Amino acid sequence: MIRLSVFTVCTPDLTPEQVIYAAHAAGIDGIEWRYAGIPADAMEEAPSFWRHNRCSITPGADAQQLIQLRELSQQHQVQPIALVPYLKCGDLDAAQQAFATGQQLGVSMMRVGVPWYDGTRHIDELQQEAVRYLSAIQDMAMTYGIKALIETHHGSIAPSASLAMRLVDGLNPQHVGVLYDPGNMVHEGFENYRMGIELLGPYLAHVHVKNAAWRQQAGQWQCQWAPLHEGIVPWEAIINILLENGYDGYLGIEDFSGQWASAELLQQFASTFRSFIQSPKLEANS
Repeated sequence: MIRLSVFTVCTPDLTPEQVIYAAHAAGIDGIEWRYAGIPADAMEEAPSFWRHNRCSITPGADAQQLIQLRELSQQHQVQPIALVPYLKCGDLDAAQQAFATGQQLGVSMMRVGVPWYDGTRHIDELQQEAVRYLSAIQDMAMTYGIKALIETHHGSIAPSASLAMRLVDGLNPQHVGVLYDPGNMVHEGFENYRMGIELLGPYLAHVHVKNAAWRQQAGQWQCQWAPLHEGIVPWEAIINILLENGYDGYLGIEDFSGQWASAELLQQFASTFRSFIQSPKLEANS
């Protein structure tokens, strides 16, 4: 059964406690914790996704705080499912520290790093580096009981399902998987959705939900984040494909459009996507 979750990067105005209450009120099943500090020069700024994000867990957080968040989420039937740090490929020390934090929170998945691609290093070299790193990460994942995920992300060497598969193929899908993000793939990495989901097979571990669209500004085409129902990604069709392929993981909201305030965003997401899951139109064009 497909369930719903929230990645707290998209609820920057809420505290960790408040997002648990809001997720419970919306009927959301899981929570993905943003794992990053707030820059000192951002503390007086208005809440924002990537700088003053109040809904983050700071690296080095007190163990008691982590236990309290884990217990509070479980009390409100919002399962802590993932820790989402911003790890650099090759930094195994940071990865191990994050795995330990994830274990304290009780999560089952954690995002790990892949190299970015800017043309200064050959893709073969970057892929070899990533495969070595992920092999070591797999050992950590087994030790901590937390599945490591690489994300389909524009600007990285894994912007698409097929390029992500080049990195994880041959690793154990029980311990290493792919976070499939069609919204990111509007920027770069688009492939036929059905083909990508079929290709990932057992490596498809999680799905992020957001949308984007290409728009022309001052004669230049730019890809920008868009409201869930106004961008290029056909979410109802993708859910149909996921259901047809037996996906039983989470759909995690990560909306950056700013269309709704955080609590309303969770309500809108849960209402609409629950209807997509419960009443699929399997004949829809995918």
